Amino acid sequence: MRLLDKYIIKEYLRFFMITSISFIVLYLIIDFFEKFRMFLSNNASIVQMASYFLFSIPLIISLILPAAVLLATLMTYSNLSRFSEITAMKANGVSLYRMALPVLIFAAMVAVCLFFFSELITPATVQKTQNIVKVEVQKRKTLGYFKQNEIWYHSQNAIYNFKIFDVAKDSLRGITINYINPDYTLKMRIDAERADWQNGKWIFYNLLSINFDNDGSPILERSKEKIVNLPEKPSDFKIIQKDAEKMGYFDLRKYIHKIQSEGYDATRYLVDLHGKLAFPFVTLILVIIGISFSLGQERRGGVMQSLGIGIFIGFSYWIVHAFSMSLGRSGILPGLLSAWMGNILFLALAAVLFFKART
Repeated sequence: MRLLDKYIIKEYLRFFMITSISFIVLYLIIDFFEKFRMFLSNNASIVQMASYFLFSIPLIISLILPAAVLLATLMTYSNLSRFSEITAMKANGVSLYRMALPVLIFAAMVAVCLFFFSELITPATVQKTQNIVKVEVQKRKTLGYFKQNEIWYHSQNAIYNFKIFDVAKDSLRGITINYINPDYTLKMRIDAERADWQNGKWIFYNLLSINFDNDGSPILERSKEKIVNLPEKPSDFKIIQKDAEKMGYFDLRKYIHKIQSEGYDATRYLVDLHGKLAFPFVTLILVIIGISFSLGQERRGGVMQSLGIGIFIGFSYWIVHAFSMSLGRSGILPGLLSAWMGNILFLALAAVLFFKART
């Protein structure tokens, strides 16, 4: 059996490397043509462009690994069926479960590695690619930083502190702005519950303004809604904001605990947190689907038919997963259910297909 396992894994790794490299190259080519005009208009150097695409590779790997696992599975077992090797294995008493075992073990290892890869490497490289584009190429000034799960930003004559910046809605939460005099004394302070970017202006809500006169005495003013003229746009804060994609699982979990303890809604981040666990383990599900179709082709048609149907079902996972995640972010579904719904549905489908292929 060890000889059989080595043979199957050897065939599988060959197809896995071919599909992985093909996906990475295809992704880079498409991304190059999308970014080429931006690089050209900003006079980016060859080094900057090369650095951007080099640091893009970890994110690409995180995205394409499940698809590469699926296609490698389909190709491996379809190729074995094509040369009647599956029939020979069955004739020698090798069950379908035993044929699938080496690839299932490999897929489990890929799932675990994908989680830690996405935890330790991908967030840092995503941050680096955005820094190359926004700071090095587009020459935007970085006047702030993300520290202790908050944004600190140094403007021309003020220091901003935000608890949360919702990138999708261009909205700030938990705002404190300190305006400074040339002698570094406090001129004015603004505290607000939130601020939304609307029609090119920042509209602050539940605002408290504290002005200090020449004697240093505070003058308080409260407003439910007020336009505050900040020179910064949302794009200025996006340079330093860490969204879910830029954080690993454990960093994101700490961030969620912090904003929840301060009374802010963390629904969107909770969905992303559960998704970071759910997504890597789709590799196991896609392997089962791939094996079922590849082996079932002996009775249902040719290799290409099984390959086409298997790819269709495998890539359908991303549609279901993205849709269920959007339902969770909007609050329609619980975060845990929305993140794992795609896995649950396709695991049930994989179990049915695998049982039919076995009988």
